[in-house]
Amino acid sequence: MKILMFGRGVIATVYGWALQKAGHDVEFYVRPGRAATYGDTVDLDLLDTRRRPWGQRVVEKWPVRYRETLAPEHDFDLIVLSVPHHRLPEATAFLTPRAGQATVLVFGNVWTEPQAAIGDLPLDRIAWGFPLAGGGFGADGVLRGALLPSVVFGTLGRPPTDRERAVRQAFRQAGLRLKERPDFRGWLWVHFVSDAGLLSQGLRLGSLSKLAGARSDLREGLLAVRELLPLLEARGLDLRRHRGGVLPFRAPTWLTATALAWLTAHVALARLSLEAHSDPDAEEPREVCRDTLAEARRLGISVPRLEAAEPHFAREVTGRA
Repeated sequence: MKILMFGRGVIATVYGWALQKAGHDVEFYVRPGRAATYGDTVDLDLLDTRRRPWGQRVVEKWPVRYRETLAPEHDFDLIVLSVPHHRLPEATAFLTPRAGQATVLVFGNVWTEPQAAIGDLPLDRIAWGFPLAGGGFGADGVLRGALLPSVVFGTLGRPPTDRERAVRQAFRQAGLRLKERPDFRGWLWVHFVSDAGLLSQGLRLGSLSKLAGARSDLREGLLAVRELLPLLEARGLDLRRHRGGVLPFRAPTWLTATALAWLTAHVALARLSLEAHSDPDAEEPREVCRDTLAEARRLGISVPRLEAAEPHFAREVTGRA
């Protein structure tokens, strides 16, 4: 399969590497001028857990190919669109006249109605998924992160189409197990508020990385998520369909927080997923919290912990418009 990764972010790079190693033809679309800045290799330091539960460390210089233009008549079979949720409207507007005959995999957070989130992209050419990998580029340019053995796919209340099945097969070929979520809209929203609650506490500390091993702060994050569950119900979500997703936030928080603190302090894979998020100026965590709080206010849902954290993600703090 000929695959275009949209951008060269962490998720695009990790999965682009895995897909290319499986024999797929992978390129990256980047903004004009970025290819020369990035150079023709990516320095990787990954914990790859696809074959071993404890992971295999991969350290290599991976040669990559970039393109800075995308004509409508391209021959890509798949475009993997993994961008921060607040950049999705800009990205879909760019891709709408340039998608060609490719399937577009929306591969990340969505907080609006999914069909609205894709703008004018044809719905019958869309696949929905979510990455289970993470990491970050260090000041030295090295991508340090982890690739989990599974990836999440879902549909909006119907069986997968032929296009969606072809995308799933490409990820299977990359050695990844598939987790199917038939109510993918609801799954995305549960995940989004889970992010918002934990990110709000990470921002309060300065970055998400500081939550590693911090039991009391992790407990506050869990309680912040618990306060957000009524927001999902106010949006019409039946949480009974997502019992597994909300269980960690309805269970006794002292117990869950203790387990998370131990895991993030002693288990490399759990620790890496937090430690990689060390940039205090990262915009996506703030956008997740801002949009969640705005929706809570719109629907009149009380979220005191997210409200208390607002000074740490309000726009005036960062100086960005």
